[in-house]
Amino acid sequence: MAPSEPRRTATIGATETSFGIVEYLRDSVTAGVSDIANELGVSKSTAYNHVRTLVKLGYVAETDDGYALSLKFLNLGDHARRRHALYHAAKGEMDDLVDAIGERGQVMIEENGRGVYIYQVRTDHAVQTDSHIGNFVDLHTTAVGKSYLAFCEEERREAILVGDLAALTPETITDRDDLLEELDRIREQGHAFNDEERITGMRAVGAPIISDRHGVLGAISVSGPTTRMNGEWYRREIPEKVKQAARIIGIRGTYS
Repeated sequence: MAPSEPRRTATIGATETSFGIVEYLRDSVTAGVSDIANELGVSKSTAYNHVRTLVKLGYVAETDDGYALSLKFLNLGDHARRRHALYHAAKGEMDDLVDAIGERGQVMIEENGRGVYIYQVRTDHAVQTDSHIGNFVDLHTTAVGKSYLAFCEEERREAILVGDLAALTPETITDRDDLLEELDRIREQGHAFNDEERITGMRAVGAPIISDRHGVLGAISVSGPTTRMNGEWYRREIPEKVKQAARIIGIRGTYS
């Protein structure tokens, strides 16, 4: 069974409620019990009991403005990231790549059919977007994601691409046949472009991280505004730098 296909078993409602609170606090920054109860569609007493349990366990903190996620999640996130050997193999090379290009770089792995960034680095003048470490993205909307899809096993790719392809901008590829043609081009040239397909005004160049022993491990990309990512610099020079970095990371990932 593919990782993206969950087992058809009953879920635990109380667990769903607790994690619903966690995700709501992530998006709201702070919230009161009434806000939480309304958002989740539960009684105030149910919301209160769950929140107080999360406070007791250290995952939610009380503030002057209500309840907020605790910094304990930083510890969990760091442990989750560090278990991936690719993080250690890629970090130094990505730092050098971003220094050379002067924008923002990211390392992505695939988990449960979506891409998640395990490392990100940027220069002082790089444009900050909603992309950050731990952020999940639809693979067909990004250069890193398309790089991964182009080089992963066909069975895995088919499992990931089940269902509709969401449109995030007018440039997002939403037709399956068009996407498959794009992936053929990426396999041929060894790199992928993201031309305002996830965020209007932003471009990216990605390449797969491939191990001789383990196949495609993930992907890397560099991204920046269309005002700077253009011309030969964007179409030819950056791809060569990104592919070279990806090859080095792949070698390190093979033997780490």
